[in-house]
Amino acid sequence: MRLTTKGRYAVTAMLDLAFHSRMKPVTLTEIATRQTISLSYLEQLFSRLRRAGLVIGVRGPGGGYKLSQEADSVCISEIILAVDEQVDLTNCEKQGNCQNGQPCLTHDLWMGLSETVSQYLEGISLGQLLEQADVQEIAERQDSDVHQLVHFNSTNDTVGMALK
Repeated sequence: MRLTTKGRYAVTAMLDLAFHSRMKPVTLTEIATRQTISLSYLEQLFSRLRRAGLVIGVRGPGGGYKLSQEADSVCISEIILAVDEQVDLTNCEKQGNCQNGQPCLTHDLWMGLSETVSQYLEGISLGQLLEQADVQEIAERQDSDVHQLVHFNSTNDTVGMALK
């Protein structure tokens, strides 16, 4: 399967954004902290998500990102495609040239599974995921974990603490 970290991180970041941007725009630093994803990697992903029209950047103080449409309107497959990922379980990238330029014995099996996975991801929206109790619990736990972090800044000998 060719769904890599790029696709998984994009979906995770978009779900985080959908959960948190209901109140205000969300910075990539906030997403990176909650989801333990590299900030520079998120910047690359969000550049693609913005080009695909899935997110909007808000400039200025209090800026960040928000969804460009309601969470119910964004299906998971759109997110994966936006970051140049494909759901393809074949070895031939759906070309049918898996064995000496011809389809292999199991080509149709993997094509069918790829189609089933694609349809499944097309049928799930960010909004549907947000409604799931476990998603809400995990997002709230991540918020709590971040708020309890103690940050040490060795360059100017200050200690800052984020409190609930």
